[in-house]
Amino acid sequence: MSEEKSPPRTAPHPVLTGYYRSDEERAGFVTTLFDSSARHYDRLCQLMSFGSGQWYRRQALLRAGVTRGMRVLDVATGTGLVARSALEILGDPRAVIGLDPSAGMLREARRACAAPLVQGQVETLPFPKERFDVLTFGYALRHVTDLEVAFTECRRVLKPGGRLLVLEISRAQSRAVRGILRMYFLHVLPAIMWISTRSTPARMLSQYYWETIDACVPPDTILNVLRRSGFVDVHRTVFGGFLSEYVAVKPTPPL
Repeated sequence: MSEEKSPPRTAPHPVLTGYYRSDEERAGFVTTLFDSSARHYDRLCQLMSFGSGQWYRRQALLRAGVTRGMRVLDVATGTGLVARSALEILGDPRAVIGLDPSAGMLREARRACAAPLVQGQVETLPFPKERFDVLTFGYALRHVTDLEVAFTECRRVLKPGGRLLVLEISRAQSRAVRGILRMYFLHVLPAIMWISTRSTPARMLSQYYWETIDACVPPDTILNVLRRSGFVDVHRTVFGGFLSEYVAVKPTPPL
């Protein structure tokens, strides 16, 4: 009698023992870190993007085909930065839902985002199948536990023909660019955050960001997992050598 094979499993990066000790501890560590640094998260994002983050998010949504009349789910919404950009395009707060596992992040999001907000995780989305036209996932892919599970859930809640947009910071191929980013994330940004906030979690978050970027599985792995999860027309566009936009489409059943 043959043994039943386990489904494939792809973590976004290896266990980072400087922060937690096992895969089982990953989600709890990440949620606690975001909870405790939520008050300073928007400031951190502004510093990381040199103030251009919201402009870039809006352009990425437009490139992915987000238009009025669509329903959008923003997974790992954080303080609602991608959801806010989607609202500007769609013009209807009922057309966007933001989801995040961190209560602290959602508390901050409610201060600036008019969209409905839900606490939950991408691995078990609390929505019926085929509900959304677009699902966005902004700079959080590195924090999930299993890419296969996450992408399969994303596909489930998308309508046939719906699109998944994943925004990520990838490990730059250029050694010079990688060195500059490493210096900024590990040393300059933590120092600025500490001086301006006196928050140890906010300082740690920028360092943890770099560790997950540097250890993340390569883009080809992400593209392959998207295809294995049932998506088609999968592609990646790169800006500046390290800003990645992954776009994938849920196939439409034949008539």
